[in-house]
Amino acid sequence: MKTLLSIFSLIASALFSVAQTTIQYEISFPNAVHHEAEVSLLVPQVPAGALTVRMSRSSPGRYATHEFGKNVYSVKAFDSKGKELQVEQTEGDVYKIAKHDGSVKVTYTIFGNYVDGTYLAIDETHAHMNMPATFMWAVGMDARPIQLKINDTDKYGWKVATQLKPSGPTGVFTAPSFQYFMDSPIELSDYKMKQWSDVNTNGKTQQLALSSHTSDTQETVDAFASTVRRMTAEAKAVFGELAPYDFGSYVFLHDVNPTNNGDGMEHRNSTVITQSAEKIAGNEKRLISTFSHEFFHSWNVERIRPKTLEPFNFAHSNMSNELWFAEGFTQYYGELVLKRAGIRDLDTYCGTLSGMLNYVLNAPGAAAYSAPQMSRHAVFSDAGVAVDQNNDANIFTSYYYYGAVIALALDHHLRTEFKLTLDDYMRAVWKAHGKTEISYTIPDLQNVLAKLTNTKFASEFFSKYVYGTQKNNYEQLLKSAGLVLRKASAGKASLGTLRLSPEGERLMVSSNTLKGTPAYESGIDNGDYLLKIGGKELKAAADVRTIVEGYNPGDEIEVTYQHKGLEKTRKVKLQENNALEVVPIEKTGGTLTPQMALYRSNWLDTKVK
Repeated sequence: MKTLLSIFSLIASALFSVAQTTIQYEISFPNAVHHEAEVSLLVPQVPAGALTVRMSRSSPGRYATHEFGKNVYSVKAFDSKGKELQVEQTEGDVYKIAKHDGSVKVTYTIFGNYVDGTYLAIDETHAHMNMPATFMWAVGMDARPIQLKINDTDKYGWKVATQLKPSGPTGVFTAPSFQYFMDSPIELSDYKMKQWSDVNTNGKTQQLALSSHTSDTQETVDAFASTVRRMTAEAKAVFGELAPYDFGSYVFLHDVNPTNNGDGMEHRNSTVITQSAEKIAGNEKRLISTFSHEFFHSWNVERIRPKTLEPFNFAHSNMSNELWFAEGFTQYYGELVLKRAGIRDLDTYCGTLSGMLNYVLNAPGAAAYSAPQMSRHAVFSDAGVAVDQNNDANIFTSYYYYGAVIALALDHHLRTEFKLTLDDYMRAVWKAHGKTEISYTIPDLQNVLAKLTNTKFASEFFSKYVYGTQKNNYEQLLKSAGLVLRKASAGKASLGTLRLSPEGERLMVSSNTLKGTPAYESGIDNGDYLLKIGGKELKAAADVRTIVEGYNPGDEIEVTYQHKGLEKTRKVKLQENNALEVVPIEKTGGTLTPQMALYRSNWLDTKVK
C-alpha cells in the first residue's frame, strides 16, 4: 500500500508541477468587425531577473522573415496582484519587464486582416490564426506546456478547428511545448466538416478531416472530401503507411473566398489551405493541387526534416540547403499522386511536366547555381516582403521546380538502371529519417541513395545534379514512358520571354529580361517601353509574336524602345523559340510500344492495393 501511495504521490506531484509552470494564453474578439483581438499571456514561476516577451519574425513552413510585431499595440503587464508593471520596448517586436513578483500577465491588442497561411485574419465570419502572427511568447521557456482559452465563439457562431488537443472546458486547448503550439494553426468559423478513418499498417485507426470555411453546401464539401480522401490514400501508398499523427488525427484547415490570398502551409498534424475561388463547386480539380502538395508534407518536411530547420528559430528566418528535396520532391509527388489517383488525366499531367521542365531548363538561375544555393535563397524569396526590385529572373530558380525536375530524373534513373522507383527511395528516407525523426543533411540523403543503389551512382548523381548545375537528359528519360520532350515552337524566331503590360497606347516591359535572350542583349530593361520591331509599330502584346515569327532564327532585326524617356534603336539577332512541351508519343505520330505502355502504367497508375 505504501508503494502505491508513493507512486500516486509522485504522479500527483508531477501533474502539479506541470500545472504550476504551464503558460496560459487567452484570446477574445470584442472588435472582430475591425479585425482586432485581445490577447493575454500569463507566465507563472518567472525566474529571477527580467522577463522578455516578443513576437515572432518567422513561421513554420515559411522561410523568409516576416515582421509580425508591427500589428501589436497597447502592450501592458501586471503582477500576480494585478499591479501594472513597467514594460520597456527594446526592439520593434521585443518587450522587457524588468521587475515582477514571479508571475507576469502580459496583455495586448493585435490586428489581422490577411487570409493566407502566414498571417492573421479576423472579421465577423471567422478568425484565421497562424500562431506566430498572433501570439507573443516568453523567451527561454520553450519546454513549458501551454494552455489556450478561446473566448467569444458562441457570440459569432464559431466552431474550433485545430490540431491542438482539447482539454477540459469547452474552448480550452493544450500543447506540450512552445514549438508544438506555434506549429498549430486555428480556424474559428462556422465551417463545414467531413471526417473519415484510415487504418494504418500498424493496425491503429487514425482520423482525417476536411474543415472548409466556405459558402458551399455540406453536400459539396462531402463530395470534395471524397476526392481529398482518394488523394490521401494514394500518398499513403508512396510510403506504405500514414505518418503517425500525434493525437491520432489530421485536419485540413480549408478557407475559400474570392478575397483570400491563395496559399498552403503545412504543419505537423494539419495544413492550412486558403484559396481565392468563389466556392469549391466547379473548381475541385484546380483546388486539389494544394491539398496534395501539403498532405505529402506530413511525411516530407514535418517528419523527414532537414537539420537546418531543427529547432525552428522564431526570432529570424531559418536558412536551409535542403529545400530542393523538402519542397521540390514534394512538388513532384503532389501532381504525380493526383495522376495516380485518377484526378488528373495524361494530357494534364504532361502539361505539368512541360511547365516545370520549361521553367528549369530555360532558367538562367538554374544554369548558373545549384539546387542547394537556390534553397538558401528562400530567406529572400519565400513570400518575403520588400519594396525594391530584384534580379531573381536571372539569378533565382525556385527550389520547388528545381527539386521537382531532380526528382523526375532520379525516378527514371532508378526505374531504367536499377528496377527501383523513387517510391522505394522515399520509403528508405522515411525509414532512416522520418519514422526515427532523425533530422538529415544532404550527405545523409546521398547515403540513403547509395545503400539503395550503389556508392558510385549516388556520388555521381549528387555531384552532377544536386551540388552541380548539370541537367539530366530528360528527352531520353521520358522516352521510356512513351513521352516526347520537344520544342513547342520549333523553327520559329523569338526575342525571348517578355512580360508586357499595356499603358495607354504603349507596351511596357514589366519584368527583367532574361540573360542570353535577344531582348536582354539589346539592352531592353524592366520599365522600358517597347515601340517597334523591324520598323513596325506595336499596338498590342500579340503584335510582338506576330511580327517576330515572320522572321527566321538568326535573322537580324531592329528593335526600338524607350528607356527613361530616351528612344533607342538596336539591332538584335533572333533566336529559336526555346519553349518546351511534353507530348504522349501516340499524339506525335509515333508508336506507343507495349514496353512503353507498361513502363508508363508502372509509373503513373494507382498504387493503392
